[in-house]
Amino acid sequence: MIEIKGRLFVGLAWTVAVVALAGCGGGGESGGGGGEDSGGRSIEHAMGETEVPEKPERVVVLDTGELDSAMTLGVTPVGAVEAVEGLGYPSYLDGTDEIENVGTIEQPNLEAIAALEPDLILSSKLRHEQIYGQLSQIAPTVFTETTGVTWKENFELHAEALNRAEEGNMAEEEYGGRIDEFRRAMGDRLGETEVSVVRFLPGDTRVYQKESFIGTVLEDAGLPRPPSQDVEDFAILNASAELIPEMDGDVIFVTTYGPEEDTTLQEITSDPLWQQLEAVQQGRVYEISDDLWMLGIGYTAANGVVDDLNRYLLEESG
Repeated sequence: MIEIKGRLFVGLAWTVAVVALAGCGGGGESGGGGGEDSGGRSIEHAMGETEVPEKPERVVVLDTGELDSAMTLGVTPVGAVEAVEGLGYPSYLDGTDEIENVGTIEQPNLEAIAALEPDLILSSKLRHEQIYGQLSQIAPTVFTETTGVTWKENFELHAEALNRAEEGNMAEEEYGGRIDEFRRAMGDRLGETEVSVVRFLPGDTRVYQKESFIGTVLEDAGLPRPPSQDVEDFAILNASAELIPEMDGDVIFVTTYGPEEDTTLQEITSDPLWQQLEAVQQGRVYEISDDLWMLGIGYTAANGVVDDLNRYLLEESG
């Protein structure tokens, strides 16, 4: 099997998480919630309008994007969910040791959340519409509509709810500056380097397209995508061996979600069609962090992706 270069990161999930992170939206209460009247500010969001404290101090987040947003904005939540029980928070984030576990994305623990006496809860309608009413009885609750490709708009809502607009502007400007710097450093190579992104999960291989978190970062960076990925859609799901040619590019970045031996990594990369890919033959296949490229969904993660782009497309290619 061809060597995959780069750092090996253990993904944040396990087989059951494939279902957990697919989203758990459904019917439920709508409209504004918010427990006790905080006498603070009114925030419009996906579920209506909610009064939140002037400066929330005890924040609970119920997804990885909300965790990235809070930490980026200088707020360490008192509680957060894991993608899967026992596997911790995204490895690229510092300072998560003191955050109380309040269940998983699929199944937040309402009792644990209430015990923390939060003054703000952040999540999305996609994930937790069914329990919005219960959450809003615990504390003011603010939901984005969805996750992933809307991460920048979500961050703006999180910054508004946390009353951290200045910090939010600084994060956006820092990311924009780093993107501009990368594009200048790439020069003429920028438009000539097609980047393919493939994710190996338990029982599933995904080829990522433009309507995803990583798709937006690569577009910001000005990097072209192979024709099969230069599509306004989320991903090619359950990609079989016959679709391996669609995974080629000048560079292929791969991630594994869960223990490597339980994913489709070996199955796909040992196939003769994989060996024929140009990027494989050129030794330009790099394994990078699933936490960072797939689960982060925020500005701290995006800056980490830019670090990887600099490393593999500029430093190692020299």
